[in-house]
Amino acid sequence: MTLIAHGIDLVDFPRIEQMVQRHGDRFLDRVFTPAEQRYAEASRNAYEKLAGRFAAKEAILKLVGTGWRGRIAWTDIEVVNNPAGQPIVNLSGEVRKIAESLGITQISVSITHTAQFAIASAVALAQ
Repeated sequence: MTLIAHGIDLVDFPRIEQMVQRHGDRFLDRVFTPAEQRYAEASRNAYEKLAGRFAAKEAILKLVGTGWRGRIAWTDIEVVNNPAGQPIVNLSGEVRKIAESLGITQISVSITHTAQFAIASAVALAQ
């Protein structure tokens, strides 16, 4: 495996909480897949979980070098957990096309939280 790129992001979860309270399902459906929403809803720390997913999506957009623009949808990036709890990245749509054009075959992501912040680090790998 060859390391192609790295991205990192920090999110203040009160910001995510404010967006959910202000925009409700419209924000949630625009940014998070149904699986990501179910994961957060099942937790007693839903805003923390959403902030971690948001940070992971931002980190991934940084590693593909685009940011959020053009035909990219937030839901083109889905972060779910495997049975052991490790976050797994699924790409679709425009982000998947960009990743494939860069030779990215896998994205590994790590998410952590403090009392107020979520941080995600993502690395793009190629075979």
